[in-house]
Amino acid sequence: MNGKNILIVGASSGIGHALAQQLQAAGATLFTAGRQQPEGIESTHMTWDVSQTAAIDALTSLPDTLHGLVYCPGTINLKPFQRLEPADYRSDLEINVLGAIAAIHTSLTALKSAKGASVVLFSTVAAKLGMGLHSSVSVAKSAVEGLTKSLAAEFAPLKIRVNAVAPSLTDTPLAQNLLSTDERRDAANKRHPLSRVGTPDDIASMAAYLLDDKAGWITGQVIGVDGGMGSLK
Repeated sequence: MNGKNILIVGASSGIGHALAQQLQAAGATLFTAGRQQPEGIESTHMTWDVSQTAAIDALTSLPDTLHGLVYCPGTINLKPFQRLEPADYRSDLEINVLGAIAAIHTSLTALKSAKGASVVLFSTVAAKLGMGLHSSVSVAKSAVEGLTKSLAAEFAPLKIRVNAVAPSLTDTPLAQNLLSTDERRDAANKRHPLSRVGTPDDIASMAAYLLDDKAGWITGQVIGVDGGMGSLK
């Protein structure tokens, strides 16, 4: 990744932070955006709350050429359907979909300049596999998958690849309530064919690969990194 300029939105924790560490070790020049400067990461940081897409003009320090964009923010809003309000769906769409759209729109000129860039978004196994209590996040992440495929088609002539990674439950701060006790963690492990939940590095490694030139013929894909959850019984 030497000589590559990569923007990571949401690099302060979880998968985004693990990815930033991997890319930094590989020699990438990092630009980060989010509410907080990621600790232990050398980057040009831009403060942006992704729930406020109208404030996208905060991304003022982007380079002229951007080789990769990774949009990491997500939500885990699990409630029975009858307890979900329209505001829940709007919030999940704002963070997962509209924030990604804003980041891509703002970065597009710099991505075009690379003449071979990669955009990586994040879906969820719940967009493929029907799971109770997941209707709000599933709606939002299904929209991410549609955006991924549509933009991959539109941007192919521009030599910009667009892919999405679809994890299952991953041990991040966002999922801490679902893994807060030994009993919950054990139950979550057992639901996965590989008998464990994911780690941030599991997911970040796929994102890093999709940014690399080694993945130069991969676009328009939603790749499950889910311990077998989405495909195996």
